[in-house]
Amino acid sequence: MSSNNQNLAKPVIHIMSLYPKDMNIYGDYGNVQTIIRRCEMFGYDPIVHEYNQGDEWPEQIDMVLGGGGQDTGQKKILEDLHEKAQKLQQLADDDVPMLMICGLYQLFGEYFDTIDGDRLEGIGIFNAHTVGNKQRIIGNIVTNSKEFGRIIGYENHSGQTFLHSETDALGFVDNPLYGNNPQDTTEGARYKHVIGTYLHGSLLPKNPNIADYLIKNAAMHRYGSYEPTIDEQLSQQYDEIIKNARNIAMSRPR
Repeated sequence: MSSNNQNLAKPVIHIMSLYPKDMNIYGDYGNVQTIIRRCEMFGYDPIVHEYNQGDEWPEQIDMVLGGGGQDTGQKKILEDLHEKAQKLQQLADDDVPMLMICGLYQLFGEYFDTIDGDRLEGIGIFNAHTVGNKQRIIGNIVTNSKEFGRIIGYENHSGQTFLHSETDALGFVDNPLYGNNPQDTTEGARYKHVIGTYLHGSLLPKNPNIADYLIKNAAMHRYGSYEPTIDEQLSQQYDEIIKNARNIAMSRPR
């Protein structure tokens, strides 16, 4: 390949989809698809590595996306997750952006005590713990975030997550019966560029500012800078779709 052609190549961003076979409910794979589309809109070439238990760990990772799953799905991937815990902790410490939804959000904490009496030990990236409850928290939800504004999503979880005092929430809800647990107004958790949340929907199609945050920090991780070249036509098309999706979601009763 000539040097001129090489100069025209788009900068690559390597995305790892974590356990998509077992941790992918309520449309969570839509988060991966959104990252792909917005990377392309910004002039980056997204390469997705799907990692399931037993697979070869990707050599290059700039972003990690993980979804939710039932308790059975969490138990299925738990041993492999612990085998990869040190790698994931190192990525988190190295400022690799991550988005963990529901089940993987719980397992990124210290532990999850299920309603069946089992304790699923987490990998401790978030200083938080989760306790199962027979009453599920279900419905459309708006989370208020200083960094991301109004976050639109859908929650459906029996686990109640409690953040320890040093852990930042992703945002706060107006009604304490929603979000992480029915005892405070927190929703989600943060550690450096790692985001955990209960919000499905999928989350990123209706919240592009979070997607763009992940992409920016993935580019910073790989290249040390973020220099998007925006496709204005695609941007206008996406903005209209996103606006409509957010308005519809906010208009639906819980």
